[in-house]
Amino acid sequence: MSTPSNDEGALVADNERRAVSPGEPGSSSTHADRGPRHALQGDAARYDAADDARPDDANRDDPEDTLLEQLGGISGLIYSTLPVVVFVPANALWGLAAAIWTAVGVAAAILVWRLVRRNPIQPAISGFLGVGVCAFIAYRMGAAKGFFLFGIWASLLYAGVFLASLVVRWPLAGVIWGVLNGHGTEWRSDRRALRLYDLATLVWVLVFGARYLVQSHFYNDNSTGLLAITRIAMGWPLTAVALLVTVWAVRRAGHAPVERD
Repeated sequence: MSTPSNDEGALVADNERRAVSPGEPGSSSTHADRGPRHALQGDAARYDAADDARPDDANRDDPEDTLLEQLGGISGLIYSTLPVVVFVPANALWGLAAAIWTAVGVAAAILVWRLVRRNPIQPAISGFLGVGVCAFIAYRMGAAKGFFLFGIWASLLYAGVFLASLVVRWPLAGVIWGVLNGHGTEWRSDRRALRLYDLATLVWVLVFGARYLVQSHFYNDNSTGLLAITRIAMGWPLTAVALLVTVWAVRRAGHAPVERD
């Protein structure tokens, strides 16, 4: 039997060392160590891809958020009361002319503020125009209570329109929600959804009707201070109540907002 040469012995030893060395690329132990880790990484990648493909529930519009957007958000509801808050004390301290200009100035400042912050400005524009109309009526009447007359009659008009929509079986709460959120009017064929929107519309009728009755009473009594208090107290707090009922009706009807791109 021939004895291996030194070179052949060194080559065999080197191969054996490579076979058992855990750090060498291509060794069986390296594959055994890396295999589970690579499998976990592959699973994680598949899970990430599945998450990307799955609809993001957090990005879906909420009915309450959508309705608040239409009203200018919570800040928009609060901003709408500021011209009234400054009008009454300004009238008591400096007279009607100063009160009118103060209310208009506050409404203009709110509009500029929302422009600077790039907030939705449509509610601010509507609020500014509304304050302008109220101020013009007060100026023409020469009485501070005239500042509230437009809002009083607007409440009566809204109450009548919402009530009429119930009579003709086209509840405005459902009509407005369907137009704004892409549901159309197909819901009218669903008796359950129709009843839910009837209830939501009735709540709006009660809100507008209560505003008209209470504020017209204080208007006839020439109670400008109480007019301002009831205007604020029956403003966004009652709007929030009607909003919650509408959101409840929308959810019970299963009419979530259509997903946006």
